[in-house]
Amino acid sequence: MNYEILFASNNKHKLQEVRQILSPYGITVYGLGDVILDITEPEENGQNYYENALIKANHYKNFTSLPIIADDSGLEVVALNNIPGLNSARFAKECGGHSFAMQKIISDLQDKDDRSARFICEIVAVNIEEKSLRFTGIVEGSITEKIEGENGFGYDPIFYCLDANKTYAELSEAEKNIYSHRAKALRKFITFLQIKGLARLKKVDHHHEH
Repeated sequence: MNYEILFASNNKHKLQEVRQILSPYGITVYGLGDVILDITEPEENGQNYYENALIKANHYKNFTSLPIIADDSGLEVVALNNIPGLNSARFAKECGGHSFAMQKIISDLQDKDDRSARFICEIVAVNIEEKSLRFTGIVEGSITEKIEGENGFGYDPIFYCLDANKTYAELSEAEKNIYSHRAKALRKFITFLQIKGLARLKKVDHHHEH
């Protein structure tokens, strides 16, 4: 039996990433457009990623009885008081797109010794247990001195992931789905479903070529 969930996002990149991570476990992931015809987006006015993810999850609960996962995530640059952080998407929009936003972060760090940064993802799941569930993924890294790599989206080309020894944008999709903050949070979600026996989740192992 497949386990079906709604991923409460209109971001095509995120939806694709979530599908790639969850589908090997027999989980079918629907995007908002697949399930809800009239999509009104809630105002994300939480004080942190968790609150924003919870706002989204609870909003879409009104439209479907499917299990729902919602995420909120951001890039925090330590020497810049953890900006863009909660406003990562807004910051990019205000800068005129991610490429300008990345250039601004690089230039703002020019005279700083500390280039450390982290990506944080909070996932909230509802319609599974009576209370909402929370799964967190954090990846430590640093900001590169120039844009590196062609893959990924958002701030991926300037985030050097310590675990992978590459920027997110230098990783293949399959590699990013091992190392990313969203993947870390989703693996906790998968483990929860397995422990609860809510889905017969057994990863279909295709022989990987090394």
